[in-house]
Amino acid sequence: MAGDLVEQLDRGDQRALPRLLTLVENDDPRGLAALEQLYPRTGRAHVVGITGPPGSGKSTLVAALVAGLRKRSERVAVLAIDPSSPVSGGAVLGDRIRMMERHADPGVFVRSMAARGRLGGLAPTAARAVHLLDAAGYSTILVETVGTGQDGISVADLAHTVAVVQVPGLGDGVQSIKAGQLEIGDLLVVNKLDLPGAREVVRLLRLDVAAQHQPDGWDTPVVGVSATSGDGIEDVLEAIEAHHRHLKATAGWGDRTRRAAVAEILGGVRQELDRRFREVGSSDDLGTLVADVANRRSSPEMAIAALLDRLGGALGGGDPVGDQRRG
Repeated sequence: MAGDLVEQLDRGDQRALPRLLTLVENDDPRGLAALEQLYPRTGRAHVVGITGPPGSGKSTLVAALVAGLRKRSERVAVLAIDPSSPVSGGAVLGDRIRMMERHADPGVFVRSMAARGRLGGLAPTAARAVHLLDAAGYSTILVETVGTGQDGISVADLAHTVAVVQVPGLGDGVQSIKAGQLEIGDLLVVNKLDLPGAREVVRLLRLDVAAQHQPDGWDTPVVGVSATSGDGIEDVLEAIEAHHRHLKATAGWGDRTRRAAVAEILGGVRQELDRRFREVGSSDDLGTLVADVANRRSSPEMAIAALLDRLGGALGGGDPVGDQRRG
């Protein structure tokens, strides 16, 4: 099955990629086996994170960037991380209807993925999805995060270039973007430039950026745009490409690739440990531990230690994580 899908992908069968993405998102061993086979082909795509608060027009901006990249004859993929349905865990916004005008363009691929409650604005399998899109030959991969508060910050662990989007009218524009996101932005995009106060936000952000120390030698640009009209989109694309060139000309590309690898490995370990803890914690023993803590017969620390002991026993007696997931 996995080999068949890889062969179909190689032949350009457009049905293979969504099937592989579904398998990988569901932790299906067939998808993971296909990813293992395809992984050596990855590492070529430029991954661009688009983050910012809800209402900043991220999706409209992404659609405009896709149009601009297609004019440059680039193959571009969009991985849109959506809020999760509280019932099904699926992406509430479904297939991103607002981008579906490009469904007939073979050079564009759009995929929605549910965040499933993961802090950081990224779905647990987002990195795997990026690898599949990379292996499928998309030169630029745009990853749009949920962007709730500071949740978009972890996109910096996945993307080579991070664009932080802001608009006027969401309170103190500079203060709201300072709380973590300013530090991760390789470029700052002020959208809805036609709104009152937008140019003032641009001015204040430029002052703020000028006062920041840039240890890697990159001067963070602040670009004003109107994504709906297309004004300023070329400036955003030029800033993205300039940052790409900067990374390639310095140690930045390798540094960010290693950072992404560390985040993916540790994230996978945490995900597997969460699963193991749920298995251990679903036993009757957990109820006893909880009752002991609630009745002050035991401390929380003692209960934690007991659960860790049981998890250690489960890990020691079982197969390696990778073997178990593929078994």
